[in-house]
Amino acid sequence: MKTALKLELEEARLMIDAAIRKAKEIGVLETICIADDGGFPIAMDRMNGARITGPQIAWNKAFTAAGHKRSTHLFTTPPNGPALPGNEAFGIQLSFEGRFAAFVGGFPIVVDGEVIGGVGLSGGNGEQDTACGLAALQALHERLQGQGHTVTVQADIKK
Repeated sequence: MKTALKLELEEARLMIDAAIRKAKEIGVLETICIADDGGFPIAMDRMNGARITGPQIAWNKAFTAAGHKRSTHLFTTPPNGPALPGNEAFGIQLSFEGRFAAFVGGFPIVVDGEVIGGVGLSGGNGEQDTACGLAALQALHERLQGQGHTVTVQADIKK
């Protein structure tokens, strides 16, 4: 039997608040979704004026990151992104009734080496969504490091 960490609303709200602060700082209107390890939302916020399509896209990114245990941008990072034409996962974005997101803005929430959820962002360009996602993960890291836990970030975007 294994003991597992679970994200709760308190941590989800902390992460969303950090992402919103970053979004305001860089001048972008974001929707942020924090999902559990099954990819289902724990909390989601759409900033005033953010696109109405943001909630579905942010959830899809959080779902993908949590369920596939990798950052969404890693599917399309050239030249070997597995979801690019000619590579082994080309077409994967059609999986799960179109919920699978193979573009920038989704990160698994990895604590002590285990994926416990996902964060998805929609509203900015890739760089802006990434900055807000990293702010969310950093807030969780700061909360948990005093408790002896480590948050790992898969944010190695190649430009």
